[in-house]
Amino acid sequence: MTMAAHDSSARWRTFLTEAKEDRILLLLSKQAPPYLEIPFHELQAFDPEFADDVLEHPRQILDRGSQTLIEICRERGEDIDAVLRVGELPRDSRRPLRDIGTSDIERLRSVDAIITKISDLKPRLHIAVFTCEACGNTIEVSQRNERELVEPLRCPADSGCGGSRNSKENPTRFNLVVNISRMVNNQWIEIQELPENVPSGAQPTRASVLVEGDQVNRHLPGERIVANVMPVVRSEVRRNRKTPMFDIIYHLISSEHESIPFNEIQISEEDRDEILEISRREDLMKLMQQSIAPSVFATGVMHYVKRSLALQLFGGVSRINPDRTRTRGDIHILLMGDPGVAKSQVLNYMSKLSPRGKLASGGGVSGAGLTAAAVRDAFGDGRFALEAGVLPLSDRGLAAIDEFDKISDEDRKVMHPAMEQQEIHVAKGGITATLPSRCSILAAANPKEGRFSKRGPNQSVMRSFNETGLPPPLASRFDIIWMIRDEVKVEDDERIARHILDMRTQGVSESKVEESLDLDPSEEQKDQIFATGVDDAEHFTLEFLRRYIAYAKRNIHPDLDENARAEILNYYTNERQSYGRDDQMGESEVIPITARALEALIRLTEAHARMHLRDVASSEDAKVALAVFRHWRDESGIEDESELHSGISASARTTNTIVRSILRDICSEGDGTAHITEIYNRASVRKVPETTVDDVLSHLRMSGEVFSPRNEVYQFAR
Repeated sequence: MTMAAHDSSARWRTFLTEAKEDRILLLLSKQAPPYLEIPFHELQAFDPEFADDVLEHPRQILDRGSQTLIEICRERGEDIDAVLRVGELPRDSRRPLRDIGTSDIERLRSVDAIITKISDLKPRLHIAVFTCEACGNTIEVSQRNERELVEPLRCPADSGCGGSRNSKENPTRFNLVVNISRMVNNQWIEIQELPENVPSGAQPTRASVLVEGDQVNRHLPGERIVANVMPVVRSEVRRNRKTPMFDIIYHLISSEHESIPFNEIQISEEDRDEILEISRREDLMKLMQQSIAPSVFATGVMHYVKRSLALQLFGGVSRINPDRTRTRGDIHILLMGDPGVAKSQVLNYMSKLSPRGKLASGGGVSGAGLTAAAVRDAFGDGRFALEAGVLPLSDRGLAAIDEFDKISDEDRKVMHPAMEQQEIHVAKGGITATLPSRCSILAAANPKEGRFSKRGPNQSVMRSFNETGLPPPLASRFDIIWMIRDEVKVEDDERIARHILDMRTQGVSESKVEESLDLDPSEEQKDQIFATGVDDAEHFTLEFLRRYIAYAKRNIHPDLDENARAEILNYYTNERQSYGRDDQMGESEVIPITARALEALIRLTEAHARMHLRDVASSEDAKVALAVFRHWRDESGIEDESELHSGISASARTTNTIVRSILRDICSEGDGTAHITEIYNRASVRKVPETTVDDVLSHLRMSGEVFSPRNEVYQFAR
């Protein structure tokens, strides 16, 4: 330890009174929280040698700094239990979490991490006050180890009786006095190294971090932070005995929340120039489309699927409104399809392509699931911890969820706000929190029976959606729903088969790559912009496209101009008027498009403008968005958007109303019951077939609205 460290109290006093007088006055006025955080560069500018000592001996020097700050406040008439912290550490003190070892113990280090769990709050003894039973003397003991209560060994002879617990001549015992001991709020968080920093094939490293004082309840699962920590060691205990093996735990000194989106992706000036040049290409949309899962051959509707996925990667602009409401900019897409149509392959590629992309399976997610969960004893101390699921961990990125039809009942309950408001409200195990889920969702769903049944000429995609077993209102949260069928078409079948065979021969043996006998083909493309697929189609390399997307989402936030607004407005009003028809009550029965679809159109328009790095979205962007939107609506057979909310089409609602009305009329005319023959006869007059009548009656019985007191006789339950 240098002379600067030995003289740290005097140096802190000089620095605080000269450089931080305004902050001290703010503390004294009690208008600020009782802590003072000092950026490291300010300390370095004041005294470089002393700043280096802070990194090497943080425990002693920061403790003296806090004590000096408390003394300064007391000298000015205020008893404030203030804490001094150091933040914004230099880059050379930053370490990958997996590399922190013995040389970093008890030193100040910073790590890039994502928070995966937080525990609830507990008080911890900071300064324990004991009384001697023999003489009543009080003794203060500083509690350094959060896992063990340290008691006094002896009562001081100069102020007490000099007795000890193990003395036969002068024995005594010590009792803890809780009400005059100093406590500090305490919380555990679990951090994990960033996914993009995990070596290929390795598991992400996790660590437990102790958070105390003013820093508790300032973090949420899913947040990305720079954690300024002091690693310390604690002996492993087995069978109540300490071992020579040690665990590393981390004390949080300070933290910085990430403020720049996608700052983990470094973009050089050369990259920026290349991105700007590429953005001016007339065939940019085609290139983007071809760059989505190039190994998946596109035929028919898959061309538009890839186009919509390219727009999803860029997304619209999330906005905060004057009334404090928030409008999401992320685009949600659902892929429904038969087995073998490459849904999983597309999801896997999109999760790798999107900055902060995560891949999960609805049926294979454990623990926190897709949203969040309260886990008991996650940190070995018996308390509950809040663990983030896939959506909070994908915040500001993309969550690719395969087998979406198999998500848990717990996740289904909270998926609506998670997708629309992009918040997850948690109240579990005594923990209440709101986690952000500001991510695009790309989901793939399968039918319960293995394959989707063929839709009739007047049936929409909602028939297929109902076959997944998902609740119908969930469909309305997706901006686009694609149905991908495995249909027998001789020409397409041959082209797909040739493509698959060519892909097999183009790849490199995995064993050779692992044994360093051959190069990984993806490594060869890292510094390239373009690559060529087996079909000779040019597309962007994955690494370049990731940089392009990060640059666009970080810097481009387009607004719609008047022409774009007019294009969208004309489509919306024309659709409302062309499909709307009146029923007998004079009210519109069919709702062809709603405001929710209008917002989806705006997001797609902004995404196309952002893809071209335009700050203003024009009519050209709106036309591309409308083309994609029209195509999915035509493919899906959506003529009544209320079907997306309820799962029931306008015609089905009309039929239900007719049958219910017939049943009520017959019951009111007689003894309160209706025979099936009379129901059939009256329904036939109104052109409702018997099979439809049976379906409606079955539904009414299942809902409890109608019951059958005897065979072929029906009666209202109330």
